[in-house]
Amino acid sequence: MSQKIEGTPPAAVRTTGPIGGRVAPAGAERSRPVEASAGGDSLRLTGEATSLQAMQRELSTAPAIDHARVQAVREALQAGTYKINAEAIADGMLGLEGQLGG
Repeated sequence: MSQKIEGTPPAAVRTTGPIGGRVAPAGAERSRPVEASAGGDSLRLTGEATSLQAMQRELSTAPAIDHARVQAVREALQAGTYKINAEAIADGMLGLEGQLGG
């Protein structure tokens, strides 16, 4: 299905009122999810969307910084034993470019 976007959208698109005519009163409790109307509306996530949600939950509980790894690199730099693998860095950059479609 395709629709050309020109001029004024159809009336149904311009509507900004509440779905199903329901409006939450001011100051109402809003921690519950909005319920779908009884018209048989449904939402089904794809496997990819479900995987992304699981990954997001996992990442939200993981620490942002691996302090043990930072300390190990710091010590290796101070000792002069840290080795930079330029080939691995280049491979990673080329792989990222390939993923981005470059």
